[in-house]
Amino acid sequence: MSHELLDAVIVGAGPSGLAAAIEAKRYGLRYVVLEKGGITNSILHFPTQMIFFTTPELLEIGGIPLVSEREKPTRNEALKYYRKVVGAFQLDIHQYEEVFSIEHTGAGTFRAQTSKAVYEARNIILAIGYYDNPNYIGVPGEALPHVSHYYTEAHPFYDRDVVVIGGKNSAVEAALDLFRGGARVSLVHRGAELGQTVKYWIRPDIENRLKKREITPYLNSRVLEITADCVTIAHNGDRREIPAQHVFALTGYHPTSKFFDQLGVRHDSDTLRPEYNPQTFETNVKGAYLAGSVVAGRINGEIFIENGRFHGEVLMKAIAGVVRSAKTSN
Repeated sequence: MSHELLDAVIVGAGPSGLAAAIEAKRYGLRYVVLEKGGITNSILHFPTQMIFFTTPELLEIGGIPLVSEREKPTRNEALKYYRKVVGAFQLDIHQYEEVFSIEHTGAGTFRAQTSKAVYEARNIILAIGYYDNPNYIGVPGEALPHVSHYYTEAHPFYDRDVVVIGGKNSAVEAALDLFRGGARVSLVHRGAELGQTVKYWIRPDIENRLKKREITPYLNSRVLEITADCVTIAHNGDRREIPAQHVFALTGYHPTSKFFDQLGVRHDSDTLRPEYNPQTFETNVKGAYLAGSVVAGRINGEIFIENGRFHGEVLMKAIAGVVRSAKTSN
């Protein structure tokens, strides 16, 4: 066990967790960041050739500029940038140390149990994002080795039958990339039309590919089963089998509610949206704070790096004020 009582334990080393750590350091608070994967683990698992939707300055934290060759930064440029930020501020980050449980002790502190140690702190910040938890379809065969909930790159799937399941940005972009990489692509989506949030400059491209059947569309379809070599769907009431040597089930992601349940953070069971004070990002549990996309629950289109990066500044100011007043009263 770590015997030092920390001012804050930050769970998650994504951009919002890193921003919170920078502020903790600026206020002279004792903190640690616990991350189950690598730094900015979600960005690490983005498609390898991904280009951000946004301009570099909107991804910046800690006042350090992000240098990008083009108007919009790539995944690799973002990863390099966040490594640079961690190094510049010498942030205390424990990578590959997963938090298993967090409990609120009777003494008004929090105890975080990880794969390697136990940490005790006056405050806990959940900056856990949502990208680690795919929305499963819940059909037989979803766990087969040729099925993935994350898309990487097109090259390994050249001249292969690939089924992409989903109708929003991640599914549409993967289908287009696979098509251009020489895969035979089918797109299965339960809606009669593609998602309303599909980026405006991508929509004409995917609609033209579907219209020309360069990507085979199966809209208004429900996946029934995935086997070693095909995906069985219900399409307009008919049962149909689509050849599939690889399947990308890109049906979205959601935050885990595990820590909410352990701590008693009130949240909506359907949307997973937690209760918190927007002035401080403190939940209904005193000393338990939120940062980044976790505040929006399942509503992934509400909080991005661009606005989530400011949460750390707000909540650490609140925590620093409480820590200062506690020290003064003692």
